Amino acid sequence: MTTARPCSIAATLAVVGEKYALLVLREVFLGVRRFDRIARNTGAPRDVLTARLRRLVEAGVLEKVPYSERPRRFEYVPTDAGLELQPVLLTLMDWGDRHLSQHRPTVLVHECGEDLRPVVVCAACGGAAPRDSLTARVEAPGWAVSGPTDDSA
Repeated sequence: MTTARPCSIAATLAVVGEKYALLVLREVFLGVRRFDRIARNTGAPRDVLTARLRRLVEAGVLEKVPYSERPRRFEYVPTDAGLELQPVLLTLMDWGDRHLSQHRPTVLVHECGEDLRPVVVCAACGGAAPRDSLTARVEAPGWAVSGPTDDSA
């Protein structure tokens, strides 16, 4: 029996790897935080949206905060962990703008006044991190870049 590679991408996708989960995060990052508006802007069926919001809250990505007592209503705000997902969404948006759209449906403007184009940089040196500058170092026991090190797996 083959075991899948231990992977942080797979673990992340278990939390946010569904269309409406990512669209909820898009809306929250744009400042839309109430259920009805999130539902309208994402097109998510209400039952699906309820499940996605519950999962994002349980995973610690969003926090459910009351904004009205009568009737009791909530809005969804990103946690610190949720805020750390914003660069992922910015990069996905940029990819979609370049490869799937005739024109960009939404443009984010940086505080410098220019349209934002996200770039991955090294936190240690600040240098850009293109694919050819990276080398994988596998730290999962029993795994190498090419796959399991135990041939019986």
